[in-house]
Amino acid sequence: MIITKWNQAQQKKNPHNVDVRLLYDKSDAQAMHIFLNPGEKLNPHITPVDVFFVVLEGEPSIQVGEEIKQTEYNALIESPKNIKHCIYNETDKPARILVVKTPKQSSASKIL
Repeated sequence: MIITKWNQAQQKKNPHNVDVRLLYDKSDAQAMHIFLNPGEKLNPHITPVDVFFVVLEGEPSIQVGEEIKQTEYNALIESPKNIKHCIYNETDKPARILVVKTPKQSSASKIL
């Protein structure tokens, strides 16, 4: 059994300059933990694979395409490949989001 704690995983350098930690990295999928302090966000971008987000803490706003909705704990949000998406933490509390990409991304996301 392999157990990975998000807060013990190494931070991954990223173009968003936020706390991203790679938790799972296999050929069929990739999972990252994102920690957003109040006021932090991901830059809008397009990913060449399907992505889903699970809100672990907080109430971040998530954009998929042109639609933006404030989400809450335990919500799962789908973002199909090649669609603009973004996560904003416009609250005064931290937000933690599990991001799963499937299959594993082999080319870079396009930052908008």
